[in-house]
Amino acid sequence: MILERPDHAWALYVFAHGAGAGMTHSFMTAMATELSKLGIATLRYDFPYMAEGKRRIDPKPVLEQSVRDAVAKAPRDLPLFAGGKSMGGRMTSQAQAAQPLPGVRGLAFIGFPLHPAKEPATKRADHLSGVTLPVLFLQGTRDDLADLTLLQPIVERIPLAKLHIIEGADHSFHVLKRSGRTDAEVLTELAGTMASWFRSLL
Repeated sequence: MILERPDHAWALYVFAHGAGAGMTHSFMTAMATELSKLGIATLRYDFPYMAEGKRRIDPKPVLEQSVRDAVAKAPRDLPLFAGGKSMGGRMTSQAQAAQPLPGVRGLAFIGFPLHPAKEPATKRADHLSGVTLPVLFLQGTRDDLADLTLLQPIVERIPLAKLHIIEGADHSFHVLKRSGRTDAEVLTELAGTMASWFRSLL
């Protein structure tokens, strides 16, 4: 686990990684740094398969228990939020839907993987009806794992959900040069949006 806590921290985000890259991946590290600048501490952790250097992803019960274990180890002196990048966000939401995560005030998903690439579907969102916490979806318009025409109606049906769209970003939140933006600027937008949303819940 990696706890990154700025001196002026006012919230903590339990931050799970995506399927193919662990807690020290450049995106995870950069996102934690951006959040830290805004006073948000992060607790990053690896799922067991990643910690053991395996390619085969753990069964869902193991992943969900890992989320619970991480939340349980988070410092309790700061308002607590949870979620993650791609699969990490989905596993956090599944864990919350199955049994509320103690002390967590909201869930933030950085690129929710609604379906496999080029296979539009909504089955992965079925459990979201069981999530009673406020939820924030951060999604790019070029995300192959989340058709926005499918995701937007789902978000609208969730009472405490908000969708923030990043124009031109793909699933990794990379933007093309012709967009006139940089990946660094996208990270700043992601962190700023999360910080504002966290504040609104406190």
